[in-house]
Parts: sequence; structure tokens; C-alpha cells
Amino acid sequence: MAVTPEAISALRLRGDALADSVVETLFAEDQMHHFNTLMRWFGLSGQSGQSGQPLPDDLPPVVHHYLRATASPPDWVDWDRMERARMFFIDNNVHVSTALSFASMPACYMLPHIARLLAATHALDHPSNRMAATGQFTVYLMRPDAFEAGGAFVPAAQKVRLLHASIRHLLRREGAWDETAWGVPICQEDMIGGQMMFSIQVLDAMHRLGVHITEEGADAYYYAWQVVGVMLGIDRAASPPDLASARDFSDLYMTKYMGPSPEGVALTRQLVELYERVVPGTLLDPVVPALIRYLVGDIAADWLAVPRSTVFDRLVPASPVLLGLLEDAKERSPLAAALLDRLGALTTMFELSSLTRGRIMHYAIPDHLKDEYGVTRPRGQRWTPPPASPLLAPSRSAG
Repeated sequence: MAVTPEAISALRLRGDALADSVVETLFAEDQMHHFNTLMRWFGLSGQSGQSGQPLPDDLPPVVHHYLRATASPPDWVDWDRMERARMFFIDNNVHVSTALSFASMPACYMLPHIARLLAATHALDHPSNRMAATGQFTVYLMRPDAFEAGGAFVPAAQKVRLLHASIRHLLRREGAWDETAWGVPICQEDMIGGQMMFSIQVLDAMHRLGVHITEEGADAYYYAWQVVGVMLGIDRAASPPDLASARDFSDLYMTKYMGPSPEGVALTRQLVELYERVVPGTLLDPVVPALIRYLVGDIAADWLAVPRSTVFDRLVPASPVLLGLLEDAKERSPLAAALLDRLGALTTMFELSSLTRGRIMHYAIPDHLKDEYGVTRPRGQRWTPPPASPLLAPSRSAG
């Protein structure tokens, strides 16, 4: 699909037919208990040592059809690119986590209809669970056995897809969503918009932080989220095929919808407070809002009522210099690279553990690092984000 304002708008009318048919059948036949049983089964299948749990008895045929249809990744997957994406994540796990937490999540909150959807589904009440689930989903994706039988990622993707379908059903049934104004709940446009936040907007944030990214690494990371998007119900024909078209989609989508909302302010306040609790002590508390403000910009940060700090709003923009020095050390010294990689893995594990108050969501630190896979580190050649979409000018003048 060519990325145009008209094509993007048409995606607001489409949900996920496969997952929607499962949920509609279960609700229509008063078999909600089967839905809850299935959700518990997904949870057990995703736990370390529990994968491959037998499917509960007496589930309706529509459930079995769905599980068979979604049990494997698409047959067009390029596994070499997926392995490069996994190595990219191992090399940059703490940077990816930072970008997701302090750039991608606030980007969701600056879209009023998405913030309202999160509020309508009571996500406002459980910010730590929401953040931990996001981090854990990414960790599952980048495990060596992510797509193998008994792995944790496929059940996690199947579960998320059905949860999205259940939200669509419940919001419509309860009249809690203005479909005329906002389109189908969790429509194709919003699912692809979310894919952009987890992919190109993460890469943008990493670039802004001074992280060294190669063209190959950026391409592989984006490709992995293309695969994930299809497994979560995105129509592959509608998904931007490369980073240049992703920039077009992301820019059109964000400028079309972003703005202030009370729900966005509340979600951002919870995010800031959550990470202030994770960081020991109070001296560094202003770093969290300062980092959000640096990554999303002052206009969006003001929409979200991100607190200002006279000191840290000036210090945080200097962080790319420090990160650049660390990246240079990784390139020059295999020992420094190994130590920083292990520190990044432990930091991510600590973050997930803190978000779940000690109930560690199983995280597998890789047994081997990049040099054993023959993956070269960036030396000189750097990825730079695609420029702002040229499609923005006509869309603005039309508005």
C-alpha cells in the first residue's frame, strides 16, 4: 500500500477479522469462561519451564482454528534478518528499553484517542503491569528460541492479539467508544501506528541519545517489528515495507492526531512516578521527566505536563556525548563491549523485576555475545533517521 493520507484514513475502518471472529463467537455463545481459561493457558505457556502446556479440554472449534492459524510465524520471514535484529537488541537492550519507556510510551500518550482507550480499559490503574508487559514482550521476541515450538513469544503474540479483539468487542458492546469520531477500536491504522512507535520512533530516540546504529542494524530491527506486526494482526499489505515509508506513515499519523488530553497527562504522570520509584533515592528523580522532555520535545512535553527542571533539562541533552564515549569504547575493546553488554542485560532484568515488585518476569541473559556470532560492531558507518516526510506539507495545507 502506498502511504497517503487517504490510504491511512481507510485503515481506521478495519480491525482484525481472525481474532475478532474468535471473541465474537465466544461472547455470542456465552462461553466467556473459555476465554478466561485460554488467557490463563497463555500465561502458563509463556513461563520459563512451563512452555508446551497441554491445551485445556472442551475449547470451542473456533479457538482451535485460531491457535492453528497463528501457531507459526509467516512463511516469508527472512531468518538471517531476524537474527541480525536479535543481535542488535542484545547489543542495545538498555538503549531500546530507554527509548521504549521515555519516548515511545509518551508518544502513545500524546494521542488523545489512544490515551482515552487506555483509560477506558482501566490501564490507568496498573501502570507498572503495562510497562513490564511491554518490556517482557520485547525480551520474548529477542530470545534465541522465540519462534520455536515451546518458545514464549508465539503464545504471547497470540494472547495480545486476542486481548486486542476483546477490547474492540467490549468497547463496542458497552458504548464506551465513539466509532464515528475515532474509528474501530485498535484499528489497523492504530496498530500500524503502534508498530511505528516500537520501531522507527525507537531508532529515532536512540539516534537522539547518541547511540551508534548501523544501516544494517536499523533495517533488521525494523524488519523484526514488521514480522511482529503481522503476527499481531496487521495486514502486511498495509504495513510500510521499509524505513523510508515508515517515516512517511509515522509523520502523517502523529501529526494527524497528536495533542493534549487529560488522560495523556494522567498516564504521563504515572509513568514519571513509576520510574522515580524504580530509581533509588530522590536526588535523580528529575532525570526521568528531563529525559522524556528531551526525547519528545518541549511542545509535546508541555501537552503531557512533564515537569521542568532548571538543572536536568540542561544536563540531559549532554548525555549523547557520554553515550558516544561508551559506544566508542565498545568499538575499540572487546572486553569493554562484553562488560557493557552484560551490564545492559542486568539493567534490563533489574528494571523488569522492579516493575513487578520482585516477581521477575523470566528473562534469559544470552549465553553468547556478538563476537561469537561474527557480528561486527559499527565502525564509522552510521544510520541516520530518514528526513521528515514530504507528505506532511500537503496534509497540513489541506487541514
